[in-house]
Amino acid sequence: MSAPVGRAPQEAAPLVVRLVRAEERARWQLLLQQHHYLGCPRMVGQALWYVATVAGEWVALLAWAAAALKCRPRDAWIGWTPPLQWRRLPLVVNNVRFCLLPPGPRPNLASRVLARTCRRLSGDWERAYGHPVLLAETFVDATRFRGTCYRAAGWQCLGVTRGFAKRNTGYVAHGQPKTVWVRPLRPGAVAALTAPFPPPCPLQPEEGFGMLDANRLPLAGAGGLMDLLQAVPDPRHRRGVRHPVRTVVALAICAAVAGARSFTAIAEWARGLSPAALRRLGATRRTPPSEPTIRRVLQRVDADQLDAQLGPWLLRVAAPRGVGLSVDGKTLRGGHARGQPAPHLLSAILHQDAVVVAQAAVPADTNEIPGLPRLLAPLPLAGAVVTADALHTQSETARFLVEEKGADYVLTVKDNQPTLRDDIAALRLDAFPPAGHDH
Repeated sequence: MSAPVGRAPQEAAPLVVRLVRAEERARWQLLLQQHHYLGCPRMVGQALWYVATVAGEWVALLAWAAAALKCRPRDAWIGWTPPLQWRRLPLVVNNVRFCLLPPGPRPNLASRVLARTCRRLSGDWERAYGHPVLLAETFVDATRFRGTCYRAAGWQCLGVTRGFAKRNTGYVAHGQPKTVWVRPLRPGAVAALTAPFPPPCPLQPEEGFGMLDANRLPLAGAGGLMDLLQAVPDPRHRRGVRHPVRTVVALAICAAVAGARSFTAIAEWARGLSPAALRRLGATRRTPPSEPTIRRVLQRVDADQLDAQLGPWLLRVAAPRGVGLSVDGKTLRGGHARGQPAPHLLSAILHQDAVVVAQAAVPADTNEIPGLPRLLAPLPLAGAVVTADALHTQSETARFLVEEKGADYVLTVKDNQPTLRDDIAALRLDAFPPAGHDH
């Protein structure tokens, strides 16, 4: 054993909270069984195991798993309805075990471990299970503990349970009420739990990428999404149509801007909606369209016409936040028949939201350079900042962006344009902050 945690050499050592590795799981379970008064639980379903270390020595163990199915103080505090609770409960996570290991705690260790774990918990859950968590909860036995470390870590006490535990399909009284503590894991967590549409799932949470929140999209009224989709023609035969075409397309759009990247993901997102949320999207039934229905409709609608309508609308929605637009081209592998060239697409993507607002195929007999003006021509770009790679560092492209679209640009200059590089060097831009090398 290394030196106790409270000794001077360890006081300056940093506290590290991390996930337990697979080869450490047996040790983690054994220590928890030995030192926690409830022992080591058998966790079924989604769960994460953490260990806190100081100078390499294990000082605390934490386990997180699915939230309690019912908790009157928590449910009343959130204010969600039972059907909505059933759909959004996976966004709540329960701290089922928290154990400080001997030889003894040092000041503020417990609250610091909790705070650091909560800061990384949602991102870890996203990487492990494909969705974030918004709220953490735990239950504290008031006959043993006062919950001081939870309060110091920013948790809130909501009240006391009635002293029941779930057994199979029912509940039995165990006579040991617990205090209920919760902590939002991000700003606006409660509003997201009760919003009509599920919160967006970031594509790259560790890099700060976010998606558009479907709850903030203007849906009804003039200029709303449903008004925009009113003119979308239905490619199906009228007989047997159960879901309006604009409902199917609106579902797909809202799911896509929230992070769905496949027909299956769109259908799963739609299944998480309440009947009231479906009605906001023009649905005439209480159940959403199935994955085959979504796939067939989206494969048959006029994608080019829809893109031409949707791109400018998405830009107007994102404009209050400031628009940064990236133009880039990619060749699609596996998207062509044998003997045919692979299709090459040029896309315009919102920087902060990772949403494609315009997309066009680049003909095989040309390149991306003449395609950029055609791609951006329909979009309202006044005040936007457009970025592109060195291929688009062309005087005509710059003139188009500034004079015709009222936008600014950031373009890459490489060694194959020595005159332009020399002109930029002559400006001495590195002498002006924040472009200086020391800033």
